[in-house]
Order: sequence, then structure tokens, then C-alpha cells
Amino acid sequence: MATLLTGGCACGAIRYACTAEPLLALNCHCRDCQRASGSAFVAILRMPAGAFTVTKGAPSFYTVAGDSGNKVSRGFCAECGSPLFSRLSASLSDVVGVRVGSLDDPSSYRPAMDIFVTSAQPWDCMNSELPKFPGYPPGVGSKQT
Repeated sequence: MATLLTGGCACGAIRYACTAEPLLALNCHCRDCQRASGSAFVAILRMPAGAFTVTKGAPSFYTVAGDSGNKVSRGFCAECGSPLFSRLSASLSDVVGVRVGSLDDPSSYRPAMDIFVTSAQPWDCMNSELPKFPGYPPGVGSKQT
């Protein structure tokens, strides 16, 4: 199968590829994502872990307990600091949360929802057309980003 999505860090030390369509596109407004991004939310593509591969370099990881209580290991470049993707705790290891800003071409990103909006900043101008959820919506919470 041909690579559908590629991306990497700002300095080029780390590259990745995913050979599957995204499972879900979302904006996460949890405090952990805000801190990790330095912004109001993180734009995430949930990708099947089996189709995701680091093709160059070795990312560093920082593991935290997310707002859902699940462990999240955030992958980033130790050279330039670019956030790249998240790997989930062992019971949720079938999904990788790719940071949309790290894609080579993020222009096709179309989020399907905003999650953890109870933590959203009052100055964040969310798209009023997207469904909003205080945490995870039913059927999505078992696959944390």
C-alpha cells in the first residue's frame, strides 16, 4: 500500500509515515494538550498504530497521565522540540495520535469534533458547527488521543 500521510519534526531528524486512512480527526482542549502544545488545543489525527512507522530518527518520549486518567507518551524531537505524536497506554496501544502540525501537508485536516471543551480557554474561538463534548464522546473514550 502506498504511503498516504508523511510528516516529521522541524529540523528533519525524525520522519514518520502512515499507510492507512485516519480513524478520526479531532481538536482536544484538555489541559494536558494545552500545556504540551503551548496553545488552546491540539489538532489530532487518530491513526491505526499498525500502519504508523517512524522512518527516520528516534523520538524522545515524555509520559503523563492525561485528563482521562490514561497514560499518554508524547513523542517529540529531542533536537528541535517539535511535538509529533502520542502513543497510548498498553490497553489502548492500537491508536497513535498524530499532531496535525507535524504533517508534511496538514491542509486536508477537517476535524469532526471538539473534545474536553470543559477545559477550553474562554478566548478560544471554536468552530460552532463542530459537535462539542465535555470529555470523550460515547464510543471514542476507549481510544484516547
